[in-house]
Amino acid sequence: MPKINGNEIRPGNVLEHDGGLWSAVKVDHVKPGKGGAFAQVELKNLRDGRKLNERFRSADKVERVRLEQKDQQFLFETDGMLTFMDSETFEQVELSAELLGDRRPFLQDGMTVKIEYYEEEALNVSVPQKVTCQIVETEPVVKGQTAANSFKPAILDNGVKVMVPPFVGPEEMIIVNTETMEYSERA
Repeated sequence: MPKINGNEIRPGNVLEHDGGLWSAVKVDHVKPGKGGAFAQVELKNLRDGRKLNERFRSADKVERVRLEQKDQQFLFETDGMLTFMDSETFEQVELSAELLGDRRPFLQDGMTVKIEYYEEEALNVSVPQKVTCQIVETEPVVKGQTAANSFKPAILDNGVKVMVPPFVGPEEMIIVNTETMEYSERA
C-alpha cells in the first residue's frame, strides 16, 4: 500500500491509522505563525462509525488504502441481512442492513448498488444518487399556489418524509436525491 505525507491527505481518502480503517471527512491545512504546518483531519472509522480528529505534520507518513468497488444487485432482505448478487460472477453475498444507515429505505428490489470492499470485508454500500419514489400522502394541489420557496410535507411509498413543491400531488412519481434526502424533480 502506498504511503503518503500528512499534507497530501484529501477528503474521501481511506487511511490505515491506529490499527483501523478511517475515511478522511474534512481536511484543514493550518500554517501557524510559529512552528511547522500541519493538516487537521476529521476521520470516520469505516467499521464502527467512530469519529476522530487528528493532526498530521507534512513529515508524517500514513498508509493510503484503495478500496475495491463492485457493482452488485440487491435481491432480498431476511432478518436484517441484505442479499446482493455480483453482476459479473453471480456470487451472492449477505451484508447487514446497518451498512446502508438512513439510506436503507431507498434500496429497491433489483437495484444495482456499489459495494466497497477492503480485501474480503464489505465496508460501505452506496445506493444511486437519484431514486424514483411514489408519493403516498401529501396535501392536495392548490390552484394558483406558486410562491417561490413554499414546500409541503409528503410521505413516500418507502415511509420517508420529504418536502415537495406545492404543485406535486398524491400518487405522483418523484425523483429523490439520496445524499441530501430532498425532492429533486418529477419523474
